[in-house]
Amino acid sequence: MENIFTYLRWRGDLSFTQSPFCEVDALVLARLSYIPFEGFVEGDFAHTTPLGEMAADFLRQPDADKRVLMQNDITLLRMIAENRRFRDVRLCGYRNLRDAGQEMQFSAVTFRFVEPDAPAVCVAYRGTDNTLIGWKEDFNMSFMEAVPAQRRAVAYLREAAEQTEGEMLLCGHSKGGNLAVYAAAFCGQGLQARIGSVYNFDGPGFGEKVIGQAGYQAICGRVRTFVPQSSVIGMLLEHEEQYTIIHSTQTGLYQHDIYSWEMERASFRRLATATNSSRMVDRSLKDWIASMTPEEREKF
Repeated sequence: MENIFTYLRWRGDLSFTQSPFCEVDALVLARLSYIPFEGFVEGDFAHTTPLGEMAADFLRQPDADKRVLMQNDITLLRMIAENRRFRDVRLCGYRNLRDAGQEMQFSAVTFRFVEPDAPAVCVAYRGTDNTLIGWKEDFNMSFMEAVPAQRRAVAYLREAAEQTEGEMLLCGHSKGGNLAVYAAAFCGQGLQARIGSVYNFDGPGFGEKVIGQAGYQAICGRVRTFVPQSSVIGMLLEHEEQYTIIHSTQTGLYQHDIYSWEMERASFRRLATATNSSRMVDRSLKDWIASMTPEEREKF
């Protein structure tokens, strides 16, 4: 199977000048946002850390394999540490916040590129972690117009934009994809003009109130959403943007795992339609949620 690791072996020795930034590069950065960068990356945007150096330092920790959410993350870091394409990309602005009172789990990191032909900045939002707070906030999305992590995502993007220059990309997987789209939609017209693309990897959509906002409509054409063929998470709520269906070697909910997504050289292996089971679950969930008031959803 050709997956994200195959891509890094194929493109790992090529600069962004030789092979332009692509959708798989965005997926690599989205997955790296799950790494616990505490002690390795600063929280401000002035002090930057080379990605290759950070990966090597992280792997030297005796408990490195216990810190990550998935063991494949260790393999990813090993490849990044030796990878010409990514090792000189700089990290900064790491935030990892949890607030039980607000029922908020939020994390983001900013990647700054040194090559002139690469995008200047990529803001990557982390998806749901393994905490109860994180999962609770996900459910809150079904009845709240904006959850705390979404508002925090907007504030973070504005802060990153104030302290960087050039074109900005946004990316995220799962809830991180939702945060990336929300931040791009509500950051303001001036900042929106700097955003080239928003990469949403199997992230849930939004309620009708959000989709109807002018900010969402203005950014919608620059949002690139990717979902596996039997997606459940990425099909939740509403998507106005076009989405691309890609092939996963897993089944059911396990297709949410980006390490199961198949590649074809510098892009994903695309499919024409989602599976019947995905469409059935999509219709059932949307109909079920639409049949309840926000108060009923909150109680449930």
